[in-house]
Order: sequence, then structure tokens, then C-alpha cells
Amino acid sequence: MKTVFNTASAALFASASALALLATPAFAAEDQAAPADSAVAPADSADGETIIVTGSRRREENVQDIPLAVSVVSAAALEKRGDYTLGQIQQQVPSLQVFSFNPRNTNINIRGLGSNVSLTNDGLENGVGFYIDNVYYGRVGLTQFDLVDLESIEVLRGPQGTLFGKNTTSGVINISSRKPSFAPEASFEASIGNYGYHQIRGSVSGAVVPDLLAVRVSGAISQNNGFTYNKTTGTRAQDYRNESLRAQALFTPSSDLQVRVIADYSRQRQHNVLNLFVANHTTFADGVTIPNNFSARVARFPGYTLPSFDAFDRTGEADSHYQANMAGYGVSGQVDWDLGAAELTSITAYRWWDWDPANDADNTSLPVIVKAQQANRQRQFSQEIRLASKGANTIDYVLGAYYFWQTVRGYGATGYGEAAPTWFIPAVPAAVANAALNGYEVNSYSEPRTKTFALFGQTDWHVTPTLTLTTGLRFTHEEKKGVFEQWVAKAADISAFPDAAKAAILGIRANFNKIVPLYETGFKDDSLSGLASLSWKVAPDVLVYGTYARGNKSGGLNLTQLPASITDATVRPEKVDSFELGFKSQFWDRRATLNAAAFLTEISDYQTAITDVDPANPLVNRQYIANIPKVRSKGVEGDFNLALSERFQFNASASYTEATYVTYTNAPVAPEQHGIVNQDLSGQQLPGVPKFAYTLGADANAPLGDLGGREVSVYAHADWSYRTHFNTSSSNSLWADVPGYGLLNARIGFKTADGLWDASIWAKNLLDKDYYLSLSAATTGVVTGQVGEPRTIGATLRTKF
Repeated sequence: MKTVFNTASAALFASASALALLATPAFAAEDQAAPADSAVAPADSADGETIIVTGSRRREENVQDIPLAVSVVSAAALEKRGDYTLGQIQQQVPSLQVFSFNPRNTNINIRGLGSNVSLTNDGLENGVGFYIDNVYYGRVGLTQFDLVDLESIEVLRGPQGTLFGKNTTSGVINISSRKPSFAPEASFEASIGNYGYHQIRGSVSGAVVPDLLAVRVSGAISQNNGFTYNKTTGTRAQDYRNESLRAQALFTPSSDLQVRVIADYSRQRQHNVLNLFVANHTTFADGVTIPNNFSARVARFPGYTLPSFDAFDRTGEADSHYQANMAGYGVSGQVDWDLGAAELTSITAYRWWDWDPANDADNTSLPVIVKAQQANRQRQFSQEIRLASKGANTIDYVLGAYYFWQTVRGYGATGYGEAAPTWFIPAVPAAVANAALNGYEVNSYSEPRTKTFALFGQTDWHVTPTLTLTTGLRFTHEEKKGVFEQWVAKAADISAFPDAAKAAILGIRANFNKIVPLYETGFKDDSLSGLASLSWKVAPDVLVYGTYARGNKSGGLNLTQLPASITDATVRPEKVDSFELGFKSQFWDRRATLNAAAFLTEISDYQTAITDVDPANPLVNRQYIANIPKVRSKGVEGDFNLALSERFQFNASASYTEATYVTYTNAPVAPEQHGIVNQDLSGQQLPGVPKFAYTLGADANAPLGDLGGREVSVYAHADWSYRTHFNTSSSNSLWADVPGYGLLNARIGFKTADGLWDASIWAKNLLDKDYYLSLSAATTGVVTGQVGEPRTIGATLRTKF
């Protein structure tokens, strides 16, 4: 049997409503082919079923024959775990790390590289490419919706700059949704759990015109009442409501021509972020008292008491409105034309993303910083054309061209409340301090614009039946332009103050958020990326390979209030050199699969977002992007699948990663440090990177007999994932070191062999482990954090027909 995980996709023009009206097929209770049941399938599934991928190298191949470290998470594995977000899926792939302060401020790493854990800057792009149905998503926030009606997820590890190209210096997450089917089919599921959790998912597909037009409509609604409590307002927080709709049409006018059209819409509503207090330090690491520390500031407000510093009581405080709302939508079209010896593919897509946040930046019930947010309106267009050989040839090839356009309009706002003067500048006379900060609000506008054009090609030369040389090259021309402006939106009237007081007031305001006249910046860049890989089939089921890849990540634009020390608003491109040695093997009649790889990646001019303190004004935090001379990631990773029988399967994956700063002598100073201007982080581990991570999983099933003429079985699934400690600050602060943790998930259920009924109960974080997602250390000595979800339990009912 062959399971095809098609990771191409798309098509031209379409609307979800139009396709939904077409989706009126008749349904019959027919047996459907079951997808592969392997959890993480780096190769053939554990029962020997061949896994075919088309995304990794843009044509259909057995994943075991590809000289590339790739994990395939099947649709069956997603259903077993109930994982439908990228943050959940990372537990299945140890080399993948996802941090999300909120959807916009999401960072994705593979092998420790891709982005750091600081806040996102609109002028900087992630080094991990994210694709759904062959369409590149330009902003990482677009990845934070529920994933709907999936076929598979491929995680390609290491630079993929030849065929994927657009900012894939660390890897690619390549997601495929299920195609429309001409045979009528439908699936529905409903889940309910504690903390007010409920979810409904469904999909219908069938022919509108037999052998000519098929449609598929899929959707999902999920909601949770929240895991934390805001004691100031008496309301729950960290809740969410996600809504997603995807409609597709598949048009096959002839046996050699296929057109697929996709339209999708997703919306998310959250009361997020409510940071929780973790610790409070009043002295630096050397014992010297931190001036104007958190405790000293709180003491200036007699009616206010220190908050709880037990983050796992899940109680926070915020007096200002906070939210993390967004909507994403798009249309895409893919045309596949079979020319006989080759296939011509055209992919066109346009996408929108609207991001509307609000934040209480001081994390207290005091009106200090009452507004701190950056709304976005992102738009993108992409067009790709490629020609790929078919069949068995001495030389297989893929040739293509790619165009990408993007704009990200940013609307920033920072506002200060009536407690700000006492909180920040108690030594300044009250009248001057209040006039300077109380009610002071600054707004900003930024807009980076990107145009990219690329030509690429890759060949596989089968030197002998067992030896293959793969080479690839990509030329990329990129133009980036951007504007930034910042102005005072609100401020107290100071016309009655004497000139000296006016100057003092304006000086205080400028120290916090100054007026920045409109400025423009930009650059043009040409780059080459490529690879060379030699693979050898030592035996029919054993492949060894070695690969060198050269990658590039486009430069960035510093569209923000820049430190005086930065005179150039552009950030240099990254240059990546990567080496990988690996093997892929199967044995015991292909019941067992063992794959492993060793890697070494060096990045020159590594781009990072920095959060530090202005030396001239310790009260003010700065956020900007800069280049670090060099970073290096090296390590080993492996995947193992074993089917002891058709009733029991086991899988394991692990990665060991040393991702370090090779040279970084002018890093921002950690808040616990005292008396230094710059910190030397050379040789230290990059933030957000656990050195060791692994996951274990097991699946078992047993027949129970017949019920109403259908075979019924009981099944069970359990998985355990563990990550060692990692840091979540750009300064590697000891106060922001997240302890390692392990999570256990489990599910047990009953189902009919044809999938008509499937009922299960499940638990996530079964052991109710307390763990942090991130920690943030402030210069005031206070540490806040975000905590992981507590134990959640629930039940799911599924049907397929």
C-alpha cells in the first residue's frame, strides 16, 4: 500500500462561500483507506507502509530515499494526540522549538536556529520557512491558528535554500491539507473537556461533476475559558476562541491537467497576555542593591501590596485592557500539467493577516504603562513556476522561478497612566513628573516592503543504481524598503509652565518615547545559495549520505526608535554554511526504522532581536535588531520506529544540540549583572535551545468483536516528551532560565474498523506538571513568566463515512 503525502497545492481565484455552496455531495457509509498510523514517521511507517512525500524535493519520493533529515507527522498521529496547533506539534519533533509570547511574537527554531526568543520586529524575518499547501507564509503569526483537515506535516531540518529558498536557512515546516475527493466522504468530531474546553471539527468532500469537479469544505471551532485568573478585574485570562474554514475545488478537465483552488479564513480571539509574577530580586548578583527596584517602587503606593510570586497559582493582575486578536485569510491556486516526461506546476497565492493586540505592559493593577501594542496589517502575493522530471531517469531535475511581494503596515502605541510618574521618576517634582508622563501617549507607523525574485534548479544524477549526486543552486534578488515615523498622540498641556520646566518635561518625554520624523531606509541584495549531496544505497533498505549546503537569509530593516549608537537602519543578511552526515535504514521486514544525522551549521552575521537598557537612561528599555558576528549549531538527532506486531507500535525521537555564540562580545547586559556596559556571551548556548530533547510514544489495539456487523476494537496511545533547561532572554539572564520538564499525554478509546464510530477519553499533561513556557527578567529585579497548561482531560467522539 502507498500513502501519498502531497505537499504541493493551491490554485487560482476562489471564495470559500462559493465553494461551500457547491459542497452538496451524497454520502455513503463506505470503507475508507486508513492513513498511516505512525506517530513521527521519519521514514516508512512502523508497519512497513511506504511513505511518499512530494514537498521535500518537489516530486514524489519515498522519504527513506531522500538524503535529508525529515520528520513526517501523519494525520493519524495528529488525531491520536489531538494536536492541531504548531505549539502542540513541537512535542512530537525534538529538534523543533516554538515560543509564543503572543501570536505576533512567535519564534520558531529548528536545531536551535531560526530566531531568538525576543520580541518580533516587523523588519526581520524568521529563518524557518512555514508553508501550507505549498504557499509560503510571510509572518510567523499566521502559523498560530488551528490547523484544519490535514494530510501530513513535514519538518525538514537544516537549510533548504535551493527549492524552498525564502528564508529557510534553518529548515522548513511543510504542511499539506487533504485534497478534494471524487468519492463522497465526510468526517466530524466533537470534543469536550475541563476549563470550558470544547471543539468541533468537520470536513465534507465529493464530486459536483463526476471526473471533472470535486470540492472539499472543512472547518473547526475551538474554545477554552482560560487557565489563569485576573484578580484585578475578577475575570479569566489566557482564554481563546478559534474559528477556521477552508474550502477547495479540484478541477480535472483531462487526465494530464489538474487545477486546485483553495480559499481559507481563520479568526482568533484571546484575552492574552497576562504575565504571572515568578520572583522578585532586590539586589544584583554581587549583592549591591538594585536602584529603584520593584519592591521600592511598590512601596511608593501605600494601597498596593506585592503580588503573589507563586506563578502556579495562575493568578495575575492587570488593570488595562489586553487582547490578542487576529484574522488570516487567503486564496491560492495550483495548476499541474503532465507533459509526459515532466510536470509543469504553477502556484499563485495572495494572503492577508490582521493583528490587533492590546497589552498592560507593567503587569500590575497600577496604571503605569496602560498601553503597549503594535497592530499589523500584512499582505503578501507569491507566484511560483517549476518544471520537474518524472519517472526513472539518469538525471532527475527540478527547475523553477519564484516571486514574492509583502508589505507589513505597523501601528504602534505606547501610553502612560497616572501611576507612571511615581513609578519611574519619584525624585522629579510632582508637577513636572505628572505633566511629563501622566496621559502621555506616543503612536508610530512603520511599513517594511519586500520584493523577491528567484531562479532555482536542482538535479539528482544517479551515477550508478546505488550512488546519487544531488546538486542545487538558487539565485535570489531582493529589494527591501521601509518607513518609520513616531509622534505624540496625547500629552498634557504644558503651556503654563516656565520655560525651564517645559524643557525638563520635554526632556523626560523624549527619554521615554521621543518624536521620530519620518525616515526611509532600504537596500538591494543579490545572493546565491546551493547544496551538494552524495547518497549511497549500501543495501536496498540502507542509505548513507553527506550534504553541504550554503544558505542566505535576507537582510532586515530597523524600523523603530533606534539607539543613538545605531546609525544604519539596515541589518546585514545572514550567510549559512551547513554540513550533515546521516543514514536511513529499515530492517526486520521493514517493521523497524532507524534514522540518524549529525550536523554542523555556522551562521555569519546572525540576525537577532535585542532587548536592552539605554545606558543613558536606565529607566527605558530598547528593542531593535542587530547582527552578531557568528553562531554555530552542532549535534546529533535520531528517530526510531518499531512495530512489534500489528497490535503494538513504538516510536522514539531524540536530539542533542549545542547552539552557541561563537563571537558575541557586546551582548546586552543581563539584569542581574552590575557595573558592566557589555556582556561577553561568546561560547554560551543560544537562548531558547534545550541541549537535549526526546519524545517516546506507544500505540496498542485489541479486537473486541462485532457490533451491528462492524468490527470493534479498543485502542490506547501514550506519549512522553522531555526538554532540558533553556533560557528565554536575549541576555542569557540567569533569572530567565527555564527548568527542564517532561509531559505525559494519553488516550484510550473504542472504534469500529471502518471509522464510522470512534469514542475516546484523553488527558494532556496527565501528571499535572508545573512548567514555564518563558521567563522575562526586568531591570527592576522582578521576573514574570508564562506557564504551560495544567492537566486537561476530556472526551472526543469521531465519525467518518
